[in-house]
Amino acid sequence: MSLPSALHQLAPLATTLSEQTKEHSWINILIFVGFVAITMIVVFRASRGNKSADDYYAAGRSFSGGQNGTAIAGDYLSAASFLGITGAIAVNGYDGFLYSIGFLVAWLVALLLVAELLRNTGKFTMADVLSFRLQQRPVRIAAATTTLVVCFFYLLAQMAGAGGLVSLLLGLDSSNKAGQNVVIAVVGVLMIVYVLIGGMKGTTWVQIIKAFLLITGAAIMTIIVLALHGFNLSTLMDAAVQTSINEGGVGEALLNPGAQYGKAPLDFISLAIALVLGTAALPHVLMRFYTVPTAKEARKSVVWAIWLIGGFYVFTLVLGYGAGALIGKETILAAPGGVNSAAPLLAFVIGGPVLLGFISAVAFATILAVVAGLTITAAASFAHDIYSNVIVKGEPKPEMEVKVARRTVIVIGVVAIGGGILANGQNIAFLVALAFAVAASANLPTIVYSLFWKKFTTQGALWSMYGGLASAILLISFSPVVSGNAKAMIPGVDFSWFPLANPGIVSIPLAFFLGWLGTVLDKNTEDPRIQAEMDVRSLTGIGAEKAVDH
Repeated sequence: MSLPSALHQLAPLATTLSEQTKEHSWINILIFVGFVAITMIVVFRASRGNKSADDYYAAGRSFSGGQNGTAIAGDYLSAASFLGITGAIAVNGYDGFLYSIGFLVAWLVALLLVAELLRNTGKFTMADVLSFRLQQRPVRIAAATTTLVVCFFYLLAQMAGAGGLVSLLLGLDSSNKAGQNVVIAVVGVLMIVYVLIGGMKGTTWVQIIKAFLLITGAAIMTIIVLALHGFNLSTLMDAAVQTSINEGGVGEALLNPGAQYGKAPLDFISLAIALVLGTAALPHVLMRFYTVPTAKEARKSVVWAIWLIGGFYVFTLVLGYGAGALIGKETILAAPGGVNSAAPLLAFVIGGPVLLGFISAVAFATILAVVAGLTITAAASFAHDIYSNVIVKGEPKPEMEVKVARRTVIVIGVVAIGGGILANGQNIAFLVALAFAVAASANLPTIVYSLFWKKFTTQGALWSMYGGLASAILLISFSPVVSGNAKAMIPGVDFSWFPLANPGIVSIPLAFFLGWLGTVLDKNTEDPRIQAEMDVRSLTGIGAEKAVDH
């Protein structure tokens, strides 16, 4: 009897998995504790060099392009990439893989539009670039606001993934929300410790280690899944189709467009726009460009990241269809964590408790590394943009800015824990897509206009950022994601009037329009000398190491 046939004759896999993980939970916990211990040692060692704001925010600009590219991959390949996309492909086939395509193509936009120019123009945060030739106070406040909101949406996705994942790790019942909430709190506390102690340097090394483990783990699983199907991708896909047919599912529709978005093409277009344009506007990704010494290394970072991320997303295609073939949609959706459980379930099926422990610990490490990157970005934005440049007007005591950043880390951690508990059980790939939509709406138009349009003014920037942010959040609040159906965040009520699940198709063009309209209606003009300096600095790198003090 073949292994796939034997697997499908097991007792319901979700029940089998629950019993096995309860019996072998010590293996899972041991692997995870080992990762935490090793990375904590790395963070403590890295923290010895944190003597200034430059060290804490930008790791002293000491990482090479290859190291930073690996860290970017570690930052970008979030729980959504591993858990959410694998589950989306397992359940929806071709349409699930569209997430992978969107996330990868987005890096070309980041490489061509922003990587080098941002590195040359800024110092620590996205607001350094946006306020370079505009009025400091209002633009920094707006940029810090959008940064904090985008980081919060992204944190929701990661923290929500932690609850379902550790339910599998410990064999908790899917209804045991109290246990999942405790896990979310533990993630939040560890995140706070990482960032408080290690700063950007410690966070970067955690992300590098995590990227290596995640890509290695995904590669091992991919090889095993392909080996079970004769290293033939067509055979694997046929097996996924057959399992779907046996369950009374969509069958061959898994291999064709339309399983998820066939009846809502505008939803797909909106999602695609948000994914492709969102990466170039994610604050925690943009901040990574400041950890390298030169613009050349910033470009190299993106090239490294594209190769690593591209390879990983090829793995998700195999893992998604592998989960569909060996487990089946019904079992995946019935397991703790729902669609996000496909990758851990697959690891258990092909490698038993040990591989499940390793993959779950890696996925948990993924969540820790990403939330640490998000947290330091949000803390830097508040401390550097609001405290240093608005409250004390660019004249903080050297040690005080870092103190404010560390206090902000604690506040963000507490808020993230609360938000993660509320978002527990949601599809994390979809929550991340919403974060991308908010980032692309609130940040991208102002970034593009600031770098490429000489007539752009402060009023245009404020209209674009606040308008894009407000429209994205408003449309999300009144979309089917929040209410109106059984899978909504607030089931049982219906106040949805916006028909699309992702607001990008409306909010992103609106933000570009508001930026243009605010500029052409603005009677004030910006200083042409500063505009000229920004052009020279962004294109040549001359003066890039100077403080941004306009």
